[in-house]
Amino acid sequence: MKTYKKPAASKLLIRYDIELKNLLASDLKSFMDRNPFLASRKQAIAPHTLSVA
Repeated sequence: MKTYKKPAASKLLIRYDIELKNLLASDLKSFMDRNPFLASRKQAIAPHTLSVA
């Protein structure tokens, strides 16, 4: 009879967190690629933040 070793709950949670983070990051990237208004707004805001020194 084979023994089945179940993975620890903490390892499953870590894997779940990593997968969720990757999924959210890819969704955010695709959203930002599809929405040109946010990209242009981000570029417009960037020079203002660099000039404050």
